[in-house]
Amino acid sequence: MICPHCSRTIETGATQSCGIIRWIWDAVIASVLAVAVGIGFFLGRGGQPAIAEAKYPDMPARPIEDDFFDPETGEWDGGAFDRLYGSWWEAQQVRWVDRPENYGEGLENFFVAGMRQFLGDAEGENRVFSPVNLCMALSMLVELTDGESRQQILDLLGQDSLQALRTQAAAMWRANYCDDGATTSILANSLWLNWDVSFIPETLETLAREYYVSSYRGDMGGEEFNQALRDWLNRQTGGLLEEQSAGLSLDRDTVLALASAVYFRAKWRDEFQVSETAPQAFHSPEGDVVCDFMRQSYDGAYFWGDRFSAICRSLENYGGEMCLLLPDEGVTPEALLEDPQVMEFLLTKGKWENWTQNKYLIIHQAVPKFDVSSDLDLDAGLRALGVTDVFDPAVSNFSPMTKEVEGVYLSQAKHAARVAIDEEGVTAAAYTVLPAPGATMPPEEEVDFVLDRPFLFVISGEDGLPLFAGVVNRPV
Repeated sequence: MICPHCSRTIETGATQSCGIIRWIWDAVIASVLAVAVGIGFFLGRGGQPAIAEAKYPDMPARPIEDDFFDPETGEWDGGAFDRLYGSWWEAQQVRWVDRPENYGEGLENFFVAGMRQFLGDAEGENRVFSPVNLCMALSMLVELTDGESRQQILDLLGQDSLQALRTQAAAMWRANYCDDGATTSILANSLWLNWDVSFIPETLETLAREYYVSSYRGDMGGEEFNQALRDWLNRQTGGLLEEQSAGLSLDRDTVLALASAVYFRAKWRDEFQVSETAPQAFHSPEGDVVCDFMRQSYDGAYFWGDRFSAICRSLENYGGEMCLLLPDEGVTPEALLEDPQVMEFLLTKGKWENWTQNKYLIIHQAVPKFDVSSDLDLDAGLRALGVTDVFDPAVSNFSPMTKEVEGVYLSQAKHAARVAIDEEGVTAAAYTVLPAPGATMPPEEEVDFVLDRPFLFVISGEDGLPLFAGVVNRPV
């Protein structure tokens, strides 16, 4: 797959969404330097701003040791490697310190409520959801609304003011951006505006400055504008969700569409050996299916709770981790989602130090390769979570975006997500459209961890926030 920014061939992941019709698109975290945003307005029809371009930070590439060996002599140019590695490491230090401490505080209730709401009714199907994706989409939606419409979203996200949310969202963006050639997590946001509606420039500037939003203006509902939106999404996500975006179109009465995207790829810190992969039965709710299981034995942390056991596999280059939770016999993944202990485990940072029910063992793991996806309607779920006014044209308040049109409202909320794992690593993508007591102590020395029945997973970034969560009822 080709990276839309640098033309490298990489594995990817993405998230996108749309509000009023709006899009959001997120995936996994990474890094960022001090970010510069350029707001360059180009005049379009009627002298209105047509484009506000957000500028992404430059990031030094992480050097690869093998590239510094002379193929003829076998000598290694350590000096050149050290110089480039020093530049890369310095950039990493900047991104780690240039963010508020504990900026994710307040989001715990949202993440728990979101995972339960949107994963809890899988009913034997695969289900994938991006909590960070929806969080970023809702954060931008706050900028477009006011009054009770805004307050309901702030309450859901656990923030007491717009400025506090901006600070948090900016920190989340910086923590989830990386493009250093080793880990790829590229975030992109865009706003698609109706030619025939006047918008408030200050709001466009805020979106560009705080959320790196690029704004485009055109003939809303026209096929050319619809195709431009689809093309943008496919570029930003490496085509990973091309099938989902193919059916996307904006109606002529749409006032605007806000899209946010993340393009994600990360390798395992310890890759699986392809030679060890072999078929095995997976006990799905519909009966046994045979799929390829990746196998590996290693010394590591084994976690457990009253009704589950778990391992967490690290991703390379500070790319976060993927936690795999196996319910005890007779317990479903959906039941785990309702278990407060499970939610506490998933949101615990530094699990080895902070989760007491763990043991360092030889773990013999067997993990099925999978590529799972789902499409969700978020309307009813968001209403159930307390966000109601934005869906009602009689009470919705979008005055920060435009004073010209009355009755602007959110007409729908769609979310599509996809996660795949293989011997090399993880690929994940998601998109959201928002138009106008069973466990016992483990053995003393080693344990088998075999994911051969429905399980739960969560992919977290380096900052510990849940980028993707899912229920796998059938790997193939």
